[in-house]
Amino acid sequence: MARTSITLIMVLISILALANGSYLHPQFYDRSCPQAKDIVRSFVAKAVAKEARMAASLLRLHFHDCFVKRCDASILLDNSGSIISEKGSVPNRNSARGFEVVDQIKAALEKACPQTVSCADILAIAARDSTVITGGPSWEVPLGRRDSLSASLSGSNQNIPAPNNTFQTILTKFKLKGLDIVDFVALSGSHTIGNARCTSFRQRLYNNIGNGQPDLTLDQSYAAKLRQNCPRSGGDQNLFFLDPVSPTKFDNSYYKNLIAKKGLLSSDEILFTQNQQTMEFVKQYAANQELFFQQFAKSMVKMGNITPSTGKSGQIRKICRKVNS
Repeated sequence: MARTSITLIMVLISILALANGSYLHPQFYDRSCPQAKDIVRSFVAKAVAKEARMAASLLRLHFHDCFVKRCDASILLDNSGSIISEKGSVPNRNSARGFEVVDQIKAALEKACPQTVSCADILAIAARDSTVITGGPSWEVPLGRRDSLSASLSGSNQNIPAPNNTFQTILTKFKLKGLDIVDFVALSGSHTIGNARCTSFRQRLYNNIGNGQPDLTLDQSYAAKLRQNCPRSGGDQNLFFLDPVSPTKFDNSYYKNLIAKKGLLSSDEILFTQNQQTMEFVKQYAANQELFFQQFAKSMVKMGNITPSTGKSGQIRKICRKVNS
């Protein structure tokens, strides 16, 4: 009898939580805005059809949002009054993009369901849709996030993993968000699509550890090709595919590249060269794309659940670039 009572109480608590929106669940908008997911998918599909690179850009926005405080759309806020935008941080300046696509999605959602769907949830859904559209796995996106009332420039500068960070520094940044070494390897696989700027890997080509020598963990014939458009000085914004094998297809080529010493960023190649555990994961994902897809989906849900603002905290912004007045 006691066990039955406890079970009933737990069920009632779950129902109340669901009703109050105090935790994330995929059906959050089923009644309030049933067309929300279709609207997001439609705009993401159009944007990626127009420019293939946009899939990686939208996926990256979700990452760079979640790693600052939580997945709360703080990355979307422009400078205004007391807000110093995260768009000016080192990881985002001249790099983060896709804001106009988010604006279009938000405008369509406001027309269909005014002040209902958060900008934070738009980023989470768009990240999933970008992955699927480019050939990657799908997953049910837990929803019900609220939008932040502030941004954190310092958090953006300090918390987002950087291309030149050491293995331990990046792993620590993941762990501080409740993510582990498996998530580190799986989420890095998002670099199977998208581009990187010359400035983010130049040191590997010319002066890797301050001794005037290139990084020997980078295939030297590949390095020679990269030097053609990434000179010792200048050309900072020149773009290179993160995965030269299948740059616009979400697959496991990224891990095969690491084994071949063709990981573009130092933060990529160290997964294969500096830790036995991550090396084994790289080998497994290179050999088994389905295994990578399954773990990527799990890790994306886990990242999206980082201490979310729910219930009555934060707000549902009308325009993603600014806090409601």
